[in-house]
Amino acid sequence: MTSTPASPRIGNLATRILSAIVLAPIALAAAWLGGIYFAVLLTVAAIAVFWEWVSLVAKARNRAVWIAAGLCYAGVLLLAPKALRDDPHFGLPAIIFIFVVVWATDIFAYFIGRVLGGPKLAPMISPNKTWSGAIGGTMCAVAVGTLAMVVLVGSTRVGLVVMAAILSIVSQIGDLAESALKRKFGAKDTSHLIPGHGGVMDRLDGFWAAALIALAIGVARGGFDTPAAGLLIW
Repeated sequence: MTSTPASPRIGNLATRILSAIVLAPIALAAAWLGGIYFAVLLTVAAIAVFWEWVSLVAKARNRAVWIAAGLCYAGVLLLAPKALRDDPHFGLPAIIFIFVVVWATDIFAYFIGRVLGGPKLAPMISPNKTWSGAIGGTMCAVAVGTLAMVVLVGSTRVGLVVMAAILSIVSQIGDLAESALKRKFGAKDTSHLIPGHGGVMDRLDGFWAAALIALAIGVARGGFDTPAAGLLIW
């Protein structure tokens, strides 16, 4: 009796899960250690993202302009999380908060969208995303992000619930923006560096957007010296 081979979708999901199991602890460990360790991780990620961006826009008409945009994109990925993490008191909770919100959004949006289906979120950009997944992902991210902040900083204030919702929505916008960029240049993935996920840019598009907005909110409320405090203290 021969066994039925696993479908490509199940195999790809298993690969995605295994990649996440490997990469998530590395990211968390580097964030926990901070300093040079987190800076090295961000630098490697930024270099990989810039390489993927340059490869993606290789045949663009205004290639120099696109490359300059990619340099800014990679620079944000390097500098925004580092600025938040460098806050001596709230740096680690801020980065964990962003990680948790973005990861929960991605995971729950995927599974809720698969189960519930329904109207498409942006069919011309990313045909597989649904409104049910987007809303469900945000709701779960708010719950998980709030729980993380209760554990890390002992706060349950409404401001952090709002921040979790904002960062969840922003992370999904970052994901859609990257999908639109890939569609413009006719690419399915930015590279194949991460099995099951595509490229580093594919994996960090939501984190990139959330980190940028988190830094902007933190600086607006806490200044350049304590942006993480500005993000978390309400």
